[in-house]
Amino acid sequence: MTGIGIEFRGVSKRYGGAASPLVVKGVDFQVPKGSLLTILGPSGCGKTTTLRMIAGLESPSGGQILIDGVDVTTLGPAERNVSMVFQSYALFPHMSVIENVSYGLKVSGVSAAETAQRARVALESVGLVGFDTRSPSELSGGQQQRVAVARSLVLEPSVLLFDEPLSNLDARLRRSMREEIRALQQRLRLTVAYVTHDQSEALAVSDQIIVMDAGRIAQSGTPQQLYEQPGSAFVAGFMGEALLFDAQVLAGGTVQVGSLRLPLPEGREWPPAGPVKLAVRPEAWHIMPGSVAPGAESHPAGCLPGRLLKQAYLGHSHELTVATDLGDIFVVSPQAHQRWEVGQPVWLQLSAQRISVVPASPQALVR
Repeated sequence: MTGIGIEFRGVSKRYGGAASPLVVKGVDFQVPKGSLLTILGPSGCGKTTTLRMIAGLESPSGGQILIDGVDVTTLGPAERNVSMVFQSYALFPHMSVIENVSYGLKVSGVSAAETAQRARVALESVGLVGFDTRSPSELSGGQQQRVAVARSLVLEPSVLLFDEPLSNLDARLRRSMREEIRALQQRLRLTVAYVTHDQSEALAVSDQIIVMDAGRIAQSGTPQQLYEQPGSAFVAGFMGEALLFDAQVLAGGTVQVGSLRLPLPEGREWPPAGPVKLAVRPEAWHIMPGSVAPGAESHPAGCLPGRLLKQAYLGHSHELTVATDLGDIFVVSPQAHQRWEVGQPVWLQLSAQRISVVPASPQALVR
């Protein structure tokens, strides 16, 4: 499958007259057919408005929207061959599962025989064979989610849209449902636009992520690119729990933060010498008890002395807070069997391969 499923060309949106502020500001992006794009960002960044403009539920104030190469900017929702799965699922409580799934086909004038056949195929695709006569109130949250997806799939849309689809589910069910949505999208090769504020959810399901900030695209790329090579302090802080440190890029391919001097890894483009922000994620630190670490005079490059302030055992890992000359540092350690005591001296070692350098100025981006 080739081609562009969704394309935005300089799309803007404001509510109210020409003097009203823009909530989406000249956005450009493309979603290849058969891929899943996640639009990620904090509340009020414009992500839901962007999704609603794809659906035709909002009209852009400027720019063009294309679906499968067709300009749909002025078309209504019914003319776009787009289906949307809402956060609340929006199932009809007085209808059975099969009636909910069939509803869109019935109002479109599809014959009863074809409607029944397509509805059962849609239910089979989401693993709900045998649930035809149940009512939504008899289903779990995850099953209701699947009915909502089946109701959208039965219309055979060009584009499937998800608006915060997992926010009403508990943590274990969220993980299970995001895996199901991703598997379904890949099996049926659907073009999907997916809105969430949950970074781990975005990383798990996406081919491509757009991070929005105040109506603009702060950065776009693959999940790995955004997590490992953030282009700004905003993206670094939003994608996970990165701590940002004031640092200096020095001549000779090194970066200095506090007393630490680290070589910049090869294979990436780095800013010229000068002030930057160093983004370090909690799992990038290797923590060692102070009693077994090398002496202060001979400790290896990237080692920082500290004292343990807090510790939490999570079964598969520890969450630790360490007081250092750089401030309090949050560390996630996979050394689940290591015993830690609050107050004990520790060493933190940092690999240069695990850092990201972003501009000190929020206007400049490092690619």
